[in-house]
Amino acid sequence: MRLKTARVRNYRSIRDTGTFEVENGKTILVGPNEAGKTAILQALQQLSKPENVKGFDPLRDYPRAMANDLTRGVVDPKTIPVAEAVFALDEADKAAVPAEYRECEYELTRYLGNNGVHRLLNAPQGITHGDLESDLIRLAAHADVQAQASGVALPSAKLAEATQGMVRNHYVTADQAKVLRAWLRAALPWVEEDNARETARLETLNTKLDAAEARDTVLATLSKRRPVFVLFSNYFRVRPIIHLAHLAQRLESNLLDDEQYDYGNVCLLKLLGFSAKDLSDLGRAADPDPDNPDKLKAYRDQLDRRRYELNAASVKLTNEVGKIWNPNPERGADHAHRLKVQADGQYLKVVVEDELGVEIELDQRSEGFQWLVSFFVVFFAEAADKHSNAVLLLDEPGLSLHALKQRDFRETISRLAEKNQTIYTTHSPFLVGPDELDRVRVVQMNDREEGTKVHTSVTSGDKAALLPLQEALGYDLAQSLFANQRNLVLEGLTDFWYVEAVALLMAASGDAKLNEKIVLVPAGNAGKVVYFATILHAHKLKVAALLDSDTAGDQAASQDTLVHALGQKAILRTKDYCGGEIAKPEIEDLLRETLVRVARDDLGWDIGAKAASQPRRPIVDIFAAEVRDFSKAKLAKAFLRWVRTHEASDLADGERTRWKALFSAINAVLK
Repeated sequence: MRLKTARVRNYRSIRDTGTFEVENGKTILVGPNEAGKTAILQALQQLSKPENVKGFDPLRDYPRAMANDLTRGVVDPKTIPVAEAVFALDEADKAAVPAEYRECEYELTRYLGNNGVHRLLNAPQGITHGDLESDLIRLAAHADVQAQASGVALPSAKLAEATQGMVRNHYVTADQAKVLRAWLRAALPWVEEDNARETARLETLNTKLDAAEARDTVLATLSKRRPVFVLFSNYFRVRPIIHLAHLAQRLESNLLDDEQYDYGNVCLLKLLGFSAKDLSDLGRAADPDPDNPDKLKAYRDQLDRRRYELNAASVKLTNEVGKIWNPNPERGADHAHRLKVQADGQYLKVVVEDELGVEIELDQRSEGFQWLVSFFVVFFAEAADKHSNAVLLLDEPGLSLHALKQRDFRETISRLAEKNQTIYTTHSPFLVGPDELDRVRVVQMNDREEGTKVHTSVTSGDKAALLPLQEALGYDLAQSLFANQRNLVLEGLTDFWYVEAVALLMAASGDAKLNEKIVLVPAGNAGKVVYFATILHAHKLKVAALLDSDTAGDQAASQDTLVHALGQKAILRTKDYCGGEIAKPEIEDLLRETLVRVARDDLGWDIGAKAASQPRRPIVDIFAAEVRDFSKAKLAKAFLRWVRTHEASDLADGERTRWKALFSAINAVLK
C-alpha cells in the first residue's frame, strides 16, 4: 500500500497544513525553524504507529490557543481530526480484494482521542442504513399482518431491537449486516410466497447486505495491510556501553527512565536477536560441570550463538556505515574502520577498531559517526525487519554529518526509499539533489493564527523556507559552472527538467542520446542566459544556449554580446525543432501532445479540444488561458512523474523526432 496524500490538522502549531502529495519514493519537507516540520512527522506517525509508541495526548497536542475548548468540554477529542492520509493499492493489495475494489483508494483519519475512521474512495457505493430503511419497514409491516394471528412477537418489534443504535447515514458494517440478516431469516416465514413484490423486496435487502458485508471485509483486509509509520529522531542514540542487568530490570518493570535514551539500545538488542535478560543471564552464568557433556555443550552453544549474532550485526553495521563514511576508500583518509558489538559480563559495548587494531568506545568518535551508527541500528531493527511494510519518517537526518557526507547519505535515503516510502525534513542543501525539486514540499508558518502550511509546489511567501533549495541549486551550479568543458545554458528550471527527463527517456530506449559530458545550466530567465553564456565562454569552455522562440527568447538571441560570444550556430531556438506551424513556440511545444495528456490525466486540466482547434498557438498560452492559476512548474513536475512510469515509445512520434533532432544539434555544437 502506498501513501498518496497526507494532511495534518489541529496539532500543536498546525491548524491545517492542507492536503499535500507524497512521492512514491522519498518526499522532502524543507522550511525554517519553528515552521512545524517535526510536528507534521509526529502527527503522521499516529496514523499507524509501532506498538511501543504513545498515542496523542489531547492536553499537550491540541493547539494551545484552542485548549480551553477541551478543558471546558466544548469539543470532544474523539471528534477532532488530526492526521489524514489516502493510500493507493499496490499489486499485492489488489490481489487481496475482489476485482471490483482493485481500483479504489484507502483513506484513514486519526483523531485526537486516538480513535480512527477509515473508508474507501473510488469504490462501489457503500450501503447505509438509510438505503435499507424503507424496505425494512415495509417488509416488517407486511410480516406483521401475517404474524398477528399467531400471537408471537411482531417482526416490526424485533426490527426495532435489531436496528437500535444504527445511524441512518452511516455505512452498514459486517456485524450489523449479520444482525439484519438474522432478522430477515426470522421474518421469512411471515412473507407470503405468492406476493412477488415482498419476495423481491426480501431479495433486494439480501443483495444489499451482501454488498455491505463485502465492502466491510475489504476495509478490514486493507486495514491489516496498511504500512506502519516509523519515526527516527536525532534523539535516538545507541549508547556505547549498556549495563544489561539494569536495562533488563527497567524493561521488565516498564520503568524506563527516558524512552528516547533507551530506544536506540532496545533497537540494538532487537537487531542482535536477544533480550537484555538473555544477555545478562549469560554474562553471570557460572561454568557448567565439565563432567556433564550435555550441559557443557548447551552452555557452549549459547555463548557461540551470542558471539555469532554479535559478529553478524557488527559486519552489517560496518558495511552500511562504510558506504557513507568512506564511499571512496581508494582516496585513503577518513576511514570508518570496523564496528564491533561486544558482550563482556554485564556490559554490552559498541566499539570502533582502527587500522592498528586499537578499540575505542563509540562515544569517542564524532557526533556524525555516532548518529550514523544509531540510524542504521534503529532502521535495521525496526523498518527493515518487523516493519518491512513501513513509511519512514526521518527528522533532520544527518544533521551532524559533514556536508559532503550528507550528500552521500542522500543516496542512502534514495536506496532505502526503493522499498519503503520515506518522508524527511531538512535544512541542508546537501540533502536536496538538483534533480529532486519535484519531491520537495515547502513548509512555512507566516503567523501563528494561520499555523503551519505545506506547499506541494516549490513556492512560498517565506524566503527562509526556500533557502535550502536556493543553496542546493547554488552549490551544484557553482560546482558545475567552471568544471565542465561542455555547457548547455537553458532559460529556467523547468527547461532543465524537460531536457534532462527526455534525455534519460530517449537514452534508455536507444532512440537518441545527449552527450553525457554536457552539463545543463539553468540561468533563471532568458535575459540571464546572456550573462551565463558570456562568463562560461570567457573561461574558454564550450557553450551553447537553448532559447524559446517567444519575445524574451528573441530579445536574448539578438543581443550582440551573445552572438559574438557563441556564434549563431551555438544559439539553438525551439522554433527550429517544432516546425513552422506553431507561432513563437516554447520548449513545452516540443512535448505538445504528451503534455496535453499528462495535464488531463494527472492534473485534471483538459485542454485537448482547444489545443486541437488552435494548432498554431503555443501550448503554454492555451494552458494559461484555459486553466485558472496555471503554473509552468506544476505542469513540468507532472511530466517528471509521468516519465518515471513511461518509456520513450509513449511519446508521440513527432515528439521523438523533434527531440532527436534537437539532441543531435546540441551534440554537434558541443562535440
